[in-house]
Amino acid sequence: MHGQEGGTQGDIDDEFTHQAMDNFGAFILGRNMFGPVRGAWLDDSWKGWWGENPPYHAPTFVLTHYQHEPLAMEGGTTCYLVSGGISEALERAKEAAGQKDVKIGGGVSTVRQYLKAGLIDSLHLASAPVLLGQGELLFEGLDLHALGFSVTDCKASEFATHLTLEKV
Repeated sequence: MHGQEGGTQGDIDDEFTHQAMDNFGAFILGRNMFGPVRGAWLDDSWKGWWGENPPYHAPTFVLTHYQHEPLAMEGGTTCYLVSGGISEALERAKEAAGQKDVKIGGGVSTVRQYLKAGLIDSLHLASAPVLLGQGELLFEGLDLHALGFSVTDCKASEFATHLTLEKV
């Protein structure tokens, strides 16, 4: 885990982890990435899959259809629940990030929305050799070449294949 004990250092996976976690100033997540709660917020008991100290340590904007007050967490993370759609979330995240990057943390539906809107410049995919089942199809109905993307990097380790796509 990035910034914690264990794992590997100095290898391909560590390199991509640093690329993903360095120089970011804000995150955007879909509601499913935040937690299993559906519909209106019942109370403030759920604070995300990660507990009190999420891995983001930056302002995090969660897409939702339901208004909710921000959730201040440990480690410098405040989750702002945004009900105004992807454009509002991106505008607020850019303002919070300043000169740093905004990371779209997923899930699939959120990434697809930003790809379709032409609002992603660079995409890092890490594919692990684990079969999980059906899931959601990230690229269904999307023509990445027509959206201006090309593969700019591909590296593999024993744990994952890392693919970088960028608008060129």
